[in-house]
Amino acid sequence: MKIEQDIALAVRLADAAGDAIRPHFRSGLSAERKEDASPVTIADRAAEEAMRRILQAEAARDTIIGEEFGTVEGSSGRTWVLDPIDGTVSFIAGRPIFGTLISLLVDGWPVLGIIDQPILGERWIGASGRPTTFNGKPVRTRPCRELSEAMLATTGPQYFDDHQGDHFMALAARTDHRRMMMGGDCYNYGLLASGQIDLVCEAGLKLHDWAALVPVVEGAGGTMCDWNGDPLHAASEGHVLAIGDPARLEDVVEALACHH
Repeated sequence: MKIEQDIALAVRLADAAGDAIRPHFRSGLSAERKEDASPVTIADRAAEEAMRRILQAEAARDTIIGEEFGTVEGSSGRTWVLDPIDGTVSFIAGRPIFGTLISLLVDGWPVLGIIDQPILGERWIGASGRPTTFNGKPVRTRPCRELSEAMLATTGPQYFDDHQGDHFMALAARTDHRRMMMGGDCYNYGLLASGQIDLVCEAGLKLHDWAALVPVVEGAGGTMCDWNGDPLHAASEGHVLAIGDPARLEDVVEALACHH
């Protein structure tokens, strides 16, 4: 029963964040170029504040980690991880493929995750032991028979250092790289869960960037891990793989490992 209550609470957090974000999307504020008053800053803060207010009222013993306002320590062994706007560049550019990420960790392991796109009204919900849903209907990743047929996505080459970039390009060369997609942040992981793409590979992610993605991808039949193939937990260093068809895990890790 508890997970049902946690999902209901997370859904209310996502609703509150979306209400705070929508007025600032394509609002024209960014033309002023004020560092402290860009629409993303205003929307980020307003969304995280709205989520924190609900959690402080209803889950007061839980730890809260948020991108904007840091960590408030709790005593329950449970941690809510909030990223009000994942995909800042897309938000500023007026592309509705950013997302609000909400995750619940128990003893450092993600057990619940939401990817919410408040402009398109799209929401993926993943929780341990149950199928991932997209707007209330179950979704599944798609099979991928060969790595050479895989559609790969990443937010962008600018987020890899040279060393990481070499490994990424070694993987990309083994995929159907003509269809490789750049940009998308958290949205790519939702698409992977829905069976639209096969692989996402990124480096340098922080806990708030990836924690919510794990239950969404895994509840849809995919797998998430680091570049060595190890499961992600709170201490992971931010090299993240999402693989729609777990049968391709070894191929992907092997391709990443070899670069010239």
